[in-house]
Amino acid sequence: MTKFRPCIDLHDGKVKQIVGSSLSDSGAGLKTNFETDRSPAWFAELYKKDKIQGGHVIMLGKGNESAAKDALSAYPGGLQVGGGINAQNAREYIDAGASHVIVTSWIFPEGKLDRERLNELVKTVGKEHLVLDLSCKRTGISEGKPQWKIATNRWQTIIDIEINKDTLEDLAKSCDEFLVHAADVEGKQQGMDDELIKFLAENSPIPVTYAGGAKSLEDLEHCKEISNGKIDLTIGSALDLFGGKGVKYDDCVKFNKAQD
Repeated sequence: MTKFRPCIDLHDGKVKQIVGSSLSDSGAGLKTNFETDRSPAWFAELYKKDKIQGGHVIMLGKGNESAAKDALSAYPGGLQVGGGINAQNAREYIDAGASHVIVTSWIFPEGKLDRERLNELVKTVGKEHLVLDLSCKRTGISEGKPQWKIATNRWQTIIDIEINKDTLEDLAKSCDEFLVHAADVEGKQQGMDDELIKFLAENSPIPVTYAGGAKSLEDLEHCKEISNGKIDLTIGSALDLFGGKGVKYDDCVKFNKAQD
């Protein structure tokens, strides 16, 4: 059944909410919706208290490793972590308390799936501890239906791998869940990509969490309805925890309890 998934987005070691499409290697033009001096561990402890599981700690660039591990150690087994994860460092984050590591760009070097890298990750942490981030951008329309392609390198690079049924079925053999940010609407609070949510619900053989554009509690109900309860939803910038005015965190906690 659809659940609210929390997040802890880290940039320069601080908890922030940013507009996904503004991310770049140089940092120039970065648009920040929210920034706080509250520690990542503070948010993790809150999620632990409220028994909200499966949240994502996302390291947006370098310099966030210690902050991420602080959050993971505050809620052992309750959070997933992503951003710069590879086969060399994945185990240390599991050991630090992560339930799963989230990986994207590292398995798609030069815009292609590197199966050796993917297999190495599975061997290192186990399929049951691996989430593949298939964040994507719309690239056009084919036969009247939208197309999405995977976006890597903090969503700056669109690679020639389409989010379709075959891709989902293939990659599902090597991981426990998918995380899919709709990068075109991420952080803008302008509405979700309903067509992407429906597509994922109909075609993914494993659990999926969708992120991008949620702006109200009604979006949780809407996600549940259009996905037949199959897709979980991350709410970030709209949440009052992160300075938003659209959704109260306490209402999200109540929503989750009602799904049990």
